[in-house]
Amino acid sequence: MWRLNNCLYYGDNLEIIRRYIPADSVDLIYLDPPFKSDADYNVLFAEHSGTGAAAQIKAFEDTWTWDESAARAYEEVVEGGGPVSVALQAFRQMLGESDMMAYLAMMAPRLKDLHQVLKPNGTLYLHCDEVASHWLRVLLDGVFSPVKFLNEITWKRTHSHGNVRRNFGAICDRILVYVKGKPYKWNQQYTAFTEEYIKKVFKHTDPDGRKWQSVTMRNPGVRPNLHYDYTASNGKTYKPHPNGWVCDEERMRKLDAQGRLHFPSPKGKAKALRLKMYLDESKGIRLQNLWEDIPALSSKAKERLGYPTQKPEALLSRIIETSSNPGDVVLDPFCGCGTTVAVAQRLGRNWIGIDITHLAIGLIRFRLQNTFGEAISSSYKVIGEPVSLPDARQLAAEDKYQFQFWALGLVGARPAEQKKGADKGIDGNIYFHDDPKGKTKRIVISVKGGDNLSVAMVRDLVGTVAREKADLGLLITLAAPTGPMKKEAASAGFYTSPMGGKHPKVQILTIEQLLNGVRIDYPTASQRTDVTLKKAVRAASPLPSVTSLFEPEVDEDLILATDDDEDDDEDEDEETVDA
Repeated sequence: MWRLNNCLYYGDNLEIIRRYIPADSVDLIYLDPPFKSDADYNVLFAEHSGTGAAAQIKAFEDTWTWDESAARAYEEVVEGGGPVSVALQAFRQMLGESDMMAYLAMMAPRLKDLHQVLKPNGTLYLHCDEVASHWLRVLLDGVFSPVKFLNEITWKRTHSHGNVRRNFGAICDRILVYVKGKPYKWNQQYTAFTEEYIKKVFKHTDPDGRKWQSVTMRNPGVRPNLHYDYTASNGKTYKPHPNGWVCDEERMRKLDAQGRLHFPSPKGKAKALRLKMYLDESKGIRLQNLWEDIPALSSKAKERLGYPTQKPEALLSRIIETSSNPGDVVLDPFCGCGTTVAVAQRLGRNWIGIDITHLAIGLIRFRLQNTFGEAISSSYKVIGEPVSLPDARQLAAEDKYQFQFWALGLVGARPAEQKKGADKGIDGNIYFHDDPKGKTKRIVISVKGGDNLSVAMVRDLVGTVAREKADLGLLITLAAPTGPMKKEAASAGFYTSPMGGKHPKVQILTIEQLLNGVRIDYPTASQRTDVTLKKAVRAASPLPSVTSLFEPEVDEDLILATDDDEDDDEDEDEETVDA
């Protein structure tokens, strides 16, 4: 049974969407499907141990290559007919059986199913780069229809840099926005005024020091019921613009009584009647489709977790606040390190996250716990992860690397560097601090997913701890350790913490013990700063929303014009009648 409230799914998003998520059930979808035609997909972690080393884990390899899976996906969509079928056939004529064609063939059924689960008033945001954006837009036109295209957002994700190639530097990503139907959810967003803008636009000042700009009173559309002559408090009668006024006569009189009307031409024939818009009551500039105000995460950003494709929370906050409301369901089918999930949780939305690696699922769980506290664990469910010893055995048999990532996630460890032929007996690391001088301490971890355990495995770990000058060693086993293994671990002695307390130098924990809540014996959280996976910033209360000056009596369009309109109006001679 599908669970509407917060769920984290491990597995192929196509299978999960079809199996668990009903049609017309999701309010907002954000996806950032990775594609890079000249490299494997890697998850690159910057160490936070102070060593400056980098650990590189191959999360999934050759995902977008033309193979049997890509061919089956292509055939499924083509045989289904319709615009998407036509688009894919045209793509294949142009691209052949290339990596890009494999990518598009695999994305097509996913986009079709995402469209199906989207509510009639829902919105989809697809994040991509210049390599695939044009192909994906045509594909989305086939799925949604071209008339459902809302925007192509350009996000300036980095500053200028030196080009290796002879071309213009690529510093922007694209975000394609499509709606399923009309009306769709839309909460207008604004950007703050710059000092230069304020100086240029808000050039009028009242006696009490309040700055204001003069904005047009003409209606942006044509509303016959808002055509009336208005006799203002200055004794002159003003004719409406051919489109009509922006508000009715009753509201106009209230604005006049409040001193909110501006009479730009005090002498002779009056010009256009205008409105005072105060700086301290203005929301800002309506957000456009060029986003330059949200920088990518720097190496020193507090929210940075070391995940290479991690997007800033401000980016997801803007998307989620624009196209959903509290209590709505937000889906990210390629959730990676969980930025969408974390932001949706902070903004009071329900969420669904899907990822194909246990590495990502473990990172998201860690992130949620450290952002929202221990209590968050009971407010969401993880589906697809092993929850029992038989489940763990099945995962180990199916994929030893995913088993390893999952096991390390049970203790909050960072996977170690994986290079063919360069195994140093280290599958993961935990870093901690218990030294008043700030020295970083390390636990090296080895994971064994087979049943054939031997004392030599413990001796190897003891040697690894010594060679790496680590402080502790942990062996995680699927099977129960033998008596000689336990004895060998005990003979390694103890680690004595500068803050007090002794901890076994080499420890053995089984998967069954970890599933039952047993944890590593090392300096407790109250004594240390754990930086194994860099902790996310604790969630703060959301900022209060800014209400409109005229809410609820005046249409929001009243505040949209800038001083540019003042010049336009004053160039026109409008008829006036002396009162």
